[in-house]
Amino acid sequence: MQDKYLKHLLLLLLFSCAVILNSFSKTQKSLSDSTKTQKNEKPGIFVIKNVNIIPMTLENKIIKNATVVIKDNKILSINKPVTGNAEIIDGKGKWLIPGLIDMHVHNMADVNLGATFPTKGANAFTNTQDFMLLYVANGVTTVFELSARPEHFGERNEIIKGNVIGPRVALAFLIDGGEGSGNIANTPADGRQSVRIAKAQGYEFIKVYSHLNIETFKAIVDEAGRQRMKVVGHIPNAFKGRIEEAFVPNYDMVAHAEEYAKQTDTFSDHDAKRFAQLAKKNGTWLSPTLTAIVRIGEQARSLDGIRNLSSLKYVPPLLQSKWLTANNYNKGTTPEFVAHIDKIADFNIRLVKAFKEARVPMVAGTDSGTSGVVWGFALHDEIELLVKAGLTPGEALISATRLPATWLGIDNKIGTVETGKYADLVLLDANPLTDISNTRKISGVFVNGRWLDKSGINAMLSDLAKRNAASKNKFDWSKRGEL
Repeated sequence: MQDKYLKHLLLLLLFSCAVILNSFSKTQKSLSDSTKTQKNEKPGIFVIKNVNIIPMTLENKIIKNATVVIKDNKILSINKPVTGNAEIIDGKGKWLIPGLIDMHVHNMADVNLGATFPTKGANAFTNTQDFMLLYVANGVTTVFELSARPEHFGERNEIIKGNVIGPRVALAFLIDGGEGSGNIANTPADGRQSVRIAKAQGYEFIKVYSHLNIETFKAIVDEAGRQRMKVVGHIPNAFKGRIEEAFVPNYDMVAHAEEYAKQTDTFSDHDAKRFAQLAKKNGTWLSPTLTAIVRIGEQARSLDGIRNLSSLKYVPPLLQSKWLTANNYNKGTTPEFVAHIDKIADFNIRLVKAFKEARVPMVAGTDSGTSGVVWGFALHDEIELLVKAGLTPGEALISATRLPATWLGIDNKIGTVETGKYADLVLLDANPLTDISNTRKISGVFVNGRWLDKSGINAMLSDLAKRNAASKNKFDWSKRGEL
């Protein structure tokens, strides 16, 4: 009996030692990672020499052969003497622009995709660093999440703490009406209370959605104004035929050009100009999200557009499976649906031209997370489509830098290349003002003062693609509840 007890005690001690050693190993790794993080957070001083700056200020006068000094996470000086040790970055023949801002994204986060029960939690998990890499690799240093959940606060905190290299993240609380799930409000009182709850929980903006009734929509927008929260989102379906009533004070931005397309039967220049005047009079901005409707049109015809995406290999395998096997834009498609999407896409271009003519501010947004719209990569698609729709390359860049920062209320921190602002910067190999596609020719990115050069970015992307390919067969969207 005593021998049995001693044997049991010995096994327990061995197990305890193993746990302690494992814990120690993890602690040492954590400390090592923390040290690396601290080094990344405070690298000392970077100096970019002989670079051409496109500052994106109101004057936007190019500063040629400039010297930019970055200390910690801010722009310390431009064309002033450099003192102390510094890491030198050769900017000769290169172009420096502010970090890009995507004003309409839906970020992945841990989620439960199966049946639920108390204590279950998520069953599909996101590697936050892998996901955020898609943004920073493309020079996207700020994003606007338009359907935020508590998990997104956690992701943002990991970025702020330095555990993850990623963009700044603004969060909007979505409120819809009808019988769906989520944050639903069908009375003005419920709408106001939803806004107050969002404010108390730390959300910074309100997003309104399609199924709100008119009275509740107006109450939400009014209460958001009282709570000093801007409102972005859809034009509810209830306003069909009476769109003028939707433009109330504090309705600050429409999130898709196609929200206007829903309000017309003629798809005419006349209606595009009428909508532009309504928006201008109310001070309502527009995020056209041209990319999303173009991708939807492609998928309505064939899934080859998804299969041939050069960026698909960076998308998490579970989502790749969804886009290719459960694609709602492709399932049940008809020639009539394709023609309708084409009509909307054409009208969206008319809208951009009309809004530009009316001087209504437009910001670049992608609706990333929609099938075929890949985070980070899609913003370059959007900027190019804005140019094709009539914006100059300079105007398109402004729509992805200074104007979004202004709308978000953080233009004193980001959006231009100026002394004292955060070092969110993109170093390009060619001038984007002469060819907007040059925004893709990235030599390196500063994300809140952290420098990632092209070789490092490419290595991380290559590693991600390999890991996704290796695990691809483990993920089947039809079996997502079994994960």
